Order: sequence, then C-alpha cells, then structure tokens
Amino acid sequence: MRRLLPLINSHPGGRSAMTCRYRCGDACFHDVPNTSGNAYLGDVIAGAISRRSVLRAGAVVTVAAAGTTAAGQTPPAAAATPAGAGEPGKGTRAARGLRFTPVAPNTTDAVTVPEGYAKNIVIRWGDPILRGAPAFDPDRQSAKAQAGQFGYNNDYMAVLDLPGERDRQLLVINHEYTDEQLMFAGYDAANPTREQAEIGWAAHGLSVLVAAEDPKDGRLTAVTRHHLNRRITGTTPFEMTGPAAGSKLLRTSADPRGTRVLGTLNNCGGGITPWGTVLSGEENVNQYFANGGSVTDPVTAARLKRYGITGGASQRKWERFDQRFDVAREPNESNRFGWVVEIDPYDPDSTPRKLTALGRFKHEAAEPRLTDDGRPVLYMGDDERFDYFYKFVSSKRMKRGTSRAAREHNRTLLDEGTLYVATFTGDSPAAEIDGSGKLPEDGGFDGSGEWIPLASGTTSYVEGMTAEEVYVFTRMAADKVGATKMDRPEDVEPSPRTGRVYVALTNNTDRGKEGKAAADEANPRNGNKHGQVLELAERGGDPASERFSWRLFLVCGDPEDPNTYFGGFPKEKVSPISCPDNITFDAYGNLWISTDGNALGSHDGLFGVATAGDRRGEVRQFLTVPKGAETCGPIVQDKRVLIAVQHPGEIDGASVEKPASTWPDGPGELVRPSVVGVWRRDGRDIGV
Repeated sequence: MRRLLPLINSHPGGRSAMTCRYRCGDACFHDVPNTSGNAYLGDVIAGAISRRSVLRAGAVVTVAAAGTTAAGQTPPAAAATPAGAGEPGKGTRAARGLRFTPVAPNTTDAVTVPEGYAKNIVIRWGDPILRGAPAFDPDRQSAKAQAGQFGYNNDYMAVLDLPGERDRQLLVINHEYTDEQLMFAGYDAANPTREQAEIGWAAHGLSVLVAAEDPKDGRLTAVTRHHLNRRITGTTPFEMTGPAAGSKLLRTSADPRGTRVLGTLNNCGGGITPWGTVLSGEENVNQYFANGGSVTDPVTAARLKRYGITGGASQRKWERFDQRFDVAREPNESNRFGWVVEIDPYDPDSTPRKLTALGRFKHEAAEPRLTDDGRPVLYMGDDERFDYFYKFVSSKRMKRGTSRAAREHNRTLLDEGTLYVATFTGDSPAAEIDGSGKLPEDGGFDGSGEWIPLASGTTSYVEGMTAEEVYVFTRMAADKVGATKMDRPEDVEPSPRTGRVYVALTNNTDRGKEGKAAADEANPRNGNKHGQVLELAERGGDPASERFSWRLFLVCGDPEDPNTYFGGFPKEKVSPISCPDNITFDAYGNLWISTDGNALGSHDGLFGVATAGDRRGEVRQFLTVPKGAETCGPIVQDKRVLIAVQHPGEIDGASVEKPASTWPDGPGELVRPSVVGVWRRDGRDIGV
C-alpha cells in the first residue's frame, strides 16, 4: 500500500474551518440538536440473537465477495482472494465500467483524472445563462447580473433528455451556499452590504441549462441563453403543497395564508422523478436565521433548538436586510425551509413547489423508486449527527405519458401518502460492537429494520402531535417514536438493477463521546471520522414494505486499518476512501461515491466500486478535485462523467486577495466553483 498523505488543515471530518462556517454554520461546534433518549443499537441488542437477516437475492444483498457458504451463514471477513484479483492499476481485470487506472491520493490543485482521459469546464460560477445576462465581472458584481448567471457552489446535478434537440441535454444543478469571503474583494463579514446580501440570495437556488455535446470527443459545453435555461434563487416564489400547506405553523406577516414562500436555500442532494421533474433537498437552512436564542416562548424555543436555530446574529447578517431571516420577528419563516422542492425543468414558467408531505429536516437527497403497482417511494436522509433515515410511500399511482392530464395527476403524487422513519437492529451480541469498527464474529455488520409510520394525510401516528406538527417538526416526531440515531445519513441511491438502497453515512466524530450515543452495529465506530456505506433491502423487494434487512457495504478509511471493510474484497487491492457523500450508479450496476472532507490527507475525489460478483467491494479512485474543494453531484454516463467541483480554495484564511487555489483559470483569476466533464480520449465508454 502507498503511504497516505499527512492530515492537513484538520477539522471535524477533514473539512476546513471556512467550510464549516459557510456551509453549515459550524454545526459540528454547536450542541447536537438531537438530545432525545432514543435507543441506539448497543442498547437494544441484548445478546446474540439468531441469524435471521441474511440478505437474499431480489429482496436482499449478496453477502461479501466470496458469496454465501450455506443458508443463513456468512463467510468470515478474511475471505479468500477472488479469482483474477490484482493490484489496482494497468492490467487488472476490474469490473466492467471500472476498468481504468486508479488515481493515486494526492494534493494537486487540479482535477486529476486517469491516464487516457480528458476533461473540460462545462460552466463556471457567474457564466451567463439567461438572455440579457452580462459576462461575469468579479469587480462589478450585482444581484441583477447574478440572477441571470450560473449560481455559486454547484452541488447535485440531474441530466435529462432533450427531445427534438440532437446532441443536447438538459441539466439541473443545485447551488448549495455562498462563500462571501471568496466572492467579494474586501469583504467585511461584520458589515456586509445590501448588494452583497442580494447577490448571495441570487447565487443560491438552482440553475436549469441546456448543454451541447461535441460528437467528436464527448466534450460538453453550456448553451447560453437557451429558451429552457432558468435561474431559481433565494427570492423565487414557491408554492407550498401537501397536507401542511396553509398550516398556521407556516403563516407569516408577508404570507398570512401559509402557501407562498420566497426562495429556496442550501440545496444539496436531489433526485429525478419517473415523470420527469427534479427534486432538490434544502439542507443546512438553520444558519440563515438569526436570534433564535432571544425567543422566549418555550415551545417555539424548543422547536427552533431541535432544528439548530439558536444564538444571535447569523453569519451572513441577512436579517439586517430582510426581517424574514430574524426569527424573533418572524418565528414561522424558518419553518418554510428544510423541505424537498420539486421543479419542472421543461417548463421555465412553472412555479416550483415545496412538498410538505415529505417532512421537514436537513434534506440531503430524495431518491425515488416505483412499486410494482406504480406508486412512487422516496428515500431521504437527515444530514445531522445522530439524526434519522426516512421514506415516503405515495398513495397514488403514476400515470404514463406526457399528456396534460397525466402531468397534472403526477404533480400530486408526492402530496398524498405515508411518511416513515427507520429503526435499525443489529444481530450480533452487544459485546462484539466495541466502537473500533472491528467486525463481529459472524463476519459482517448487518441486521433487520422497521419503518415506523409518522403521518399520512391529516392522520398523525405520533402521540401528542397533530399531522401538521409531524410534517413541520418531523425530527421531533421521529424522536418520539424511537428512530435509530445515525452517523449523518447523506445521499441515498436505489440500485436501478437490484432495488437495493445504498445510504452514504458520511461521519460522526461525536459518536461515543461522553453523554452521546455509543457505537452500534449500523454505526460501529466511536469518533467516526471516515464514515460508512449502508446497503438496505426491502422485504420481498417491495419498496412499500414496512420491514427491511441491512448490511454495511463499506466501512471507510485507510485500508491498512484493520477496522475498515470493503464488502469482503481484499483491502490491499482497493483505493483509500474517506467521508462518502454523494452517490450514483452507472449502467453496469457499479456504485460511484464522491467524498466530502477526506480525513486521510488527500484531496476529495470520486470513486467507483463494484456491488456484485467476485469484485464486490473493490474501490477504485477515478479522480481528485482541487485544493479546498469537495466532489459533488456525480453523473456517470456511458461516455462521460460529470462532477460539480464545489468550494475550491475554501481554506482557512483564504480570501479574494489571498486565494488558496488557482483553479480553474490560473493565477490572478478568481477561484470559481464549476462543473467538469471527463471522457476517454479514445472515444470509448467510461471504464470499459
């Protein structure tokens, strides 16, 4: 194994302090919002129980690389080397779709790709996408210009077909948050200007844009000023829909009906619905709201605290320019953020919607499946230390086709159904889960689980809470029913081949601290700084089932650490991986993982890993991103990989005057978050 790079610029999970400040409002330095006494797995496992949850084909997961030895048994962790295994690199017969030379861990200030691959910038922050928008000028920024330009800190990406336009695709891209310190020369964090605040509002949200493919080499470039191009910002009108729309908990002085909200903020992960709309999750919205600590009503104060809204002034000081960001003056405004939003990218005149039936929390993603009878099911993670994993099962079936009637029907599918939260139970003795990450004697971290209903329509299943309260204060409802505390459940992705659901649990350095939940079988390491990937299979393969089986697919970190696990694949033959965040699948069923906050000393990157066959668990690093950046929103197509390079140069002490990175345009130019395309120089499919 190569020696790993020394850890630099350390912060919880490997992030810089600047990232923590601007992205999530220093969440790791505040008290954990979840102070419930919910049982964690170390409490509920009262000794060894029978192996009742071997994950079976169709409904469950194939066990380890060496396979199942007999019904109900798992091979030991030290399985024999799979046939044909070898060092990752040239000549290794990797799984189809992963046959590239892995990139070594590095700290190069560039997007580093495998030998034989090329790359280009598809679009940068500030590039004009709407008619009339000016070219980006870092010295003459304005809110009006930014509202027509590509937003800041690109994150999740969706790529859709564009019927009737050859060699063109439709992209929808989230803009999670702004780094004012890296955007504005001479920025004074204590005294921002109104124009800077309004530029920040305009730089949030989403961009919809058309991109054209060069048929010669696969290069993708943005088509500026296309009629479908659109910006959705922090001031775009949204419609509240679903069972909590109009609730008194959502009413404000500006919107006494509680049905119309201005803007979307901190849009992180998302998903594409089978009917062609795009979902986007509002995540760390708490940081935008000020003066939570001054609220005297005990019920309101407790609700704000559970959602991380405490203290005085906000980081960006937006409350100085719009009272809706001051909860002391508008206590319900914060309740209007933290939802999954839905947009129709094919209709630039449509009103985007916030979907209350899906619950309110720090939404990292919303990934759909369909039941056999055509009802959509969404999986969602709450990206907070010790928070929960959810799903929503619609009560209505999707209509096929593109007729107006079908479109009108399908836009209601996510407004009616049942919201659930997960409980996980391990099947190993509590004494075998010692907090180190060491595998239990049965050779795997696995078990069973249950989906606990929270609400359906106007019916609440949570004692002492109305249905409206369940939707608006979903975290508190999940506390009451005893949901399992997880290590930051971030992105979620059902496999299009098997239906197994993969969950990226990024890290949780508070796990096992005094007064905090200790390790359990689903979250097996105290002080967890590297994270894990969980594999979940619904009972009978039915997404609407209320029972499931689960197993940890990866326990991330340095492969030389004996307390890491790579699906049973020999650890000396994998790339090191830390802090899994966004995930996606390719056409061959391989899982692709982007990382956020690599705690192994290398820059963050994108990794491919086989999920089945004798290469199951073989992790291969495909690329790394520049200094200070995070890898976001991966899309893996037949001939192209797209990534969103978020917050490049976001290093403590960096500023416009003293940049920490020269990416993407070189010395003397402003550091700009960008979307990058990667393709093979020989024109063949990725990894084949």
